[in-house]
Amino acid sequence: MLELAWPWVFLLLPLPWLIRLLLPPVETQDAALKISFLAELELLTGRRAQRLRPRWQQQLPFLAIWILLLLAAARPQQVGELLPVPGTGRDLLLAVDISGSMDTPDIPWHGEFITRLEVVKQLFGDFIEARHGDRIGLILFAGQAYVQSPLTFDRKTVRLWLEEARIGMAGQNTAIGEAIGLAIKRLRDTPAKGQRLLVLITDGANNSGAVDPRSAARLAANEHIKIHSIGIAAPSSAHASRNNSASLNTANALDEAMLRNVAALTGGQYFRAASSEALKHIGKALDQLEPVLRDETRQYATQALYPWPLAAALLGSLFRFARRLWPQPFGNLKTRRPAP
Repeated sequence: MLELAWPWVFLLLPLPWLIRLLLPPVETQDAALKISFLAELELLTGRRAQRLRPRWQQQLPFLAIWILLLLAAARPQQVGELLPVPGTGRDLLLAVDISGSMDTPDIPWHGEFITRLEVVKQLFGDFIEARHGDRIGLILFAGQAYVQSPLTFDRKTVRLWLEEARIGMAGQNTAIGEAIGLAIKRLRDTPAKGQRLLVLITDGANNSGAVDPRSAARLAANEHIKIHSIGIAAPSSAHASRNNSASLNTANALDEAMLRNVAALTGGQYFRAASSEALKHIGKALDQLEPVLRDETRQYATQALYPWPLAAALLGSLFRFARRLWPQPFGNLKTRRPAP
């Protein structure tokens, strides 16, 4: 069965004509050549002069292209049969620190030092892909926290959003309390019989925002949300060996006591990640959690068809553009009757 996911897009059909009515007309300096003796000219040359088509006929190709673009935007899709969607009952949010200190290149990775954020992307990208049956989401935070991806079964999209995270997208400070509060707001509406987890990944201390991390952790415990906290920072010897002590920001020094307290208040665990190997332990710990099965859900299998009208609109636009640039070759494509 074919259907449109967003059929309301066709309400934009009259948009080009509305824009033309609202915008002032374009003034041209080209002089118009009017021939009043067109019929006599045809008799002298023995050929039929080419007459301009009516204006509405000239606009038909543009109307067709516009309709194809709207059709692609309406997301046509082929809907198949209902398929079961596996579920573990586990809702997992990753809260990743993207403050300025996460740009410090002090974590060893395959024989070289890379930034803390790059290590998180490398390891937790694979971690996300392995979460079969879990609903997973992503929160990015620095001076403020925001949801980059809501809870979803689409693991590939969540991994893509993590890979596209950049330093400075949410400021330079570290608002750990606000990140926990935002996670609680997203997780509290999920079914209470399922496991609700927050994996908090940071390299600093809470130095921004109005929410205290410990107070937020107590609220998470009341909502039966478990927090696993990960503190990322290489030992000081790693910095000294690289002569990069200037990159250390003492104001953002890792607050391990706070992270341990946050995890303990919710029944979670704290991990100190001083290397890429240490970061892998969080995945093993979560795999050991006993999943709680939720009611089986079903979802229609769909196949997106928007590339076809989009490709047709692109080809039509290219043809019109080529015809405008090189009118002679396209004019020769028309069949002409030989002169008598």
